[in-house]
Amino acid sequence: MKMGLEFFLSNKTLQNSYLNKKIGWLCHAASVDKNLNHSLDLAINQTSLNVVAAFGPQHGILAEKQDNMIESEDFIHPEYNIPVYSLYGEVRRPTIKMFDEIDVLFIDMQDVGCRIYTFLTTLIYCLEAAHNWQKEIVVLDRPNPAGRFIEGNKLDMSFASFVGAAPIPMRHGLTLGEAGKWYIDYKNLDVEYKVINMENYFPGQMGIADWPIDYSWVNPSPNIPRLSCTQVYPGTVLIEGTLLSEGRGTTLPLEMFGCPDVAPKKVIEEIYRLQPQQRDTCILRPCYFEPTFHKHVGKVCGGIQIHVDHPKYQKEKFQPYRLIACYFKALKNLYPELNLWRNPPYEYENEKMPIDILSGNNFLRNWVEDSAAEFNDLNKFLETDEKVWGEEYKKYFIY
Repeated sequence: MKMGLEFFLSNKTLQNSYLNKKIGWLCHAASVDKNLNHSLDLAINQTSLNVVAAFGPQHGILAEKQDNMIESEDFIHPEYNIPVYSLYGEVRRPTIKMFDEIDVLFIDMQDVGCRIYTFLTTLIYCLEAAHNWQKEIVVLDRPNPAGRFIEGNKLDMSFASFVGAAPIPMRHGLTLGEAGKWYIDYKNLDVEYKVINMENYFPGQMGIADWPIDYSWVNPSPNIPRLSCTQVYPGTVLIEGTLLSEGRGTTLPLEMFGCPDVAPKKVIEEIYRLQPQQRDTCILRPCYFEPTFHKHVGKVCGGIQIHVDHPKYQKEKFQPYRLIACYFKALKNLYPELNLWRNPPYEYENEKMPIDILSGNNFLRNWVEDSAAEFNDLNKFLETDEKVWGEEYKKYFIY
């Protein structure tokens, strides 16, 4: 298999078509080839391309920033003496000053296939800027480790934010290159857009995640340290909108979660009562942990770890969004006085509840709070959008 980056680097004809262009390069720490060489280094040192600026998304071009709303500053690259512009700092959309310096923006970012993961939002903002100022966008495509599976309601655009900028489900099933094609059609953008395809990438045929076994996993952001996390993230990311710990400050962020003063075994049994089929998709292991930073720092939390690195894991049936929704519901049923919901601000939204902008509307929060609501009510609500998207997204498959 070859990533889009590697195909581009091996194709002199493709490279030659950009020799007379001023190039911007949007990347992060996981923008590497099979030998773990960084794509910015490769573009500058192993091609004749004129790279005049670099751009970094949330968490910084080096993926060094730990939490949300921790901004990165612009700087001059110490080795290449080119500006490095932050798209998660003073601005989150490219400015005309930034784009005036370039003719083409190459985008090489490892995504995880979730609406909330902000690299998709950054791609969307770059496409809109390219439409406004007539710049070309080239995406060096990479796998979506969450595969073709889809789950969740579409984003209600009245809840749009930096953690959700397009009306798609939580698990959308597209690579970043494919998602760009969809968004251009959705917004009817006038953009010169090219996807440098991967070679020999076959979604659904690569083990627990849609990831080639001969490529190392490099965390694209500090709290996706393991490939297994990409399977659970479209559910566990919802915990960011609560007062529960999503496992930041532990060695297993977003795979382990909980809060003080709850009994994890009881919670797991209540999850299974609400949605019995979850028993047959993964292992939920009761555990305890003490965060070293972030929520509940220094407190012992009763928690759950989701194990997908186990023979019991069935990725075709696993539904992380529904699992975490049932986790919230289980906590509310067992501990009705527990205050679940985090208040704003969150990701530059100062009024709407964080859980609402994460889930895409207020249905999930209201369902959890409604003691009479059953799992089937949630399931029917989600299935409506999943069926619509399941037909729509196939038009944009490259692989």
